[in-house]
Amino acid sequence: MLLRPYQEVAVSDACKALDKHGNTLVVAPTGAGKTIMLSALVGKRHKEGKKILIVQHRDELVEQNQSKFKKVNPYITTSIVNGTVKHWDGDAVFSMVQTISRERNLRDRPKFDMVVIDEGHHAAAPTYRRVVNAVLEDNDRAEIVGFTATPNRGDGKGLRSVFNNCAHQIEIGSLIQEGFLVRPKTFVIDLGVNDQLDKVTKRGKEYDMEEVAAIMDRQVINDRIVREWQDKAGDRKTVVFCSTVKHAENLCDAFLMSGVAANFVTGETPKEERSQMLHDLEHGDLQVVVNVAVLTEGFDAPPVSCVILTRPCSQKGTMVQMIGRGLRIVDPELYPNTIKTDCIVMDFGTSVITHGSIDDVANLDGKDKKEEGEAPTKICPECESEVHARVSECPICGHEFIAEEKDALEKFVMTEYDLMQLSPFMWISPFQEGNALMAMGFQGFAFVGHLQENMWIAMVKQNKGRVRTVAIGEKVHAMSAADDFLREIEDSDAANKSKRWLNNRATEKQRNLLLDQGIEVSPMDFSWTKYKAGCALNFFWNKDALERAFYAAEHKFFAN
Repeated sequence: MLLRPYQEVAVSDACKALDKHGNTLVVAPTGAGKTIMLSALVGKRHKEGKKILIVQHRDELVEQNQSKFKKVNPYITTSIVNGTVKHWDGDAVFSMVQTISRERNLRDRPKFDMVVIDEGHHAAAPTYRRVVNAVLEDNDRAEIVGFTATPNRGDGKGLRSVFNNCAHQIEIGSLIQEGFLVRPKTFVIDLGVNDQLDKVTKRGKEYDMEEVAAIMDRQVINDRIVREWQDKAGDRKTVVFCSTVKHAENLCDAFLMSGVAANFVTGETPKEERSQMLHDLEHGDLQVVVNVAVLTEGFDAPPVSCVILTRPCSQKGTMVQMIGRGLRIVDPELYPNTIKTDCIVMDFGTSVITHGSIDDVANLDGKDKKEEGEAPTKICPECESEVHARVSECPICGHEFIAEEKDALEKFVMTEYDLMQLSPFMWISPFQEGNALMAMGFQGFAFVGHLQENMWIAMVKQNKGRVRTVAIGEKVHAMSAADDFLREIEDSDAANKSKRWLNNRATEKQRNLLLDQGIEVSPMDFSWTKYKAGCALNFFWNKDALERAFYAAEHKFFAN
């Protein structure tokens, strides 16, 4: 497996931080491939005879993470310690924190050389501290590393007791720009109450939600929110964030009174009922789910393409978490009736005005370049942790770095990211047309074709597999999905663009096979390289399946 470019940089920065500090935290939003990066980091740090403990906070994540780990590190042995089995023999041991932190398990465990904490923001909790302290007691050189999407804890407790630095923070804007998340389309709607919201009391780090509800939870405002939603996003699956339970009930009623299939979920909603509701939102007829502090993290329904904020957020991280619920790209095989190219964000509070839209995180000057030497850092004045120079909020303690000038919210302009330059694979147009691109490795190939207007389709095939569609959307999304497929099935020995032989002229056998397809290539035609010939032949050999998938998508989504 080959890492995405930003994953390579994050892993490299984490290695440098571990060499310097012996511990580090990596912040990566949903969709960044956190488990892949975690696994790649372990692969780089692992040496023969060394043992690694990988800690998860939920039991179902143990086997899931172990499976992904094996794909990245097929030569590192793994084992699981849970309530049923106690297998300590793997070089990498996977366990849930509630299991590994028990006194007997801590007593029976082997000596570990590294502890990796999935969802690293939990690291300050007593159970995690118990594990980390036990490992460090008999090996003070053990490395401690955490990966998280949400570093700032709800209880305000900092992570300084475990991590004294943040090696790398991947921004949502980078994932949007590279096509791994859809872009948000943000609307800030002033209901005439922003002056009142600006004066709401803060209790700790958060606004007083009862005060917010007194301002926002009025019939006239709830009805206006529904009308604005119908005007801008009425055909989209939607998640709404409210201030209080009563506020959520009343706003949900406003949607229902307008004939919208809606429901609301709170912390008191029974687990089975909540699960069914979210399933119906993702796969059924339920269109709107209103919630109170339930769907901020740990929830992903890719068909959701509208997020509504009816409460202010005191911290930008909270706002980003909420908006992030709508940025997932859809897999056309899992959601065959859904095309998603963006996410409408409707802010009826003051969050976007206060913090700036997450849209402007994207680097519109071009692609991120790998840093040479040490990653740029700065020191947090609050907790004195070393953090990446680009972070706006300290992942260790939550301190906000105030920019010298705070620009007004500007319209976000998406720039097409030059994926072909960053890809390790050679993307070419085998028939000299700009409406189709192909790339291949030793294990399969990928084809990206233009459907209509700004819509593209990505189709892939692994050797001895079938042609399948992995993306339908803007060109950047299609190319990212196709490139990701090749990265997953190939390794560093694959036929990538750094190999010299790719540019050798097509072989006699290839020219004869192309002639069978009606293309005559002269032995002196140097434009037909081995690689170009290989891509063209893959196209012809799979032409029927590719065309069926192409026309099925075109007919299904663009028949009218």
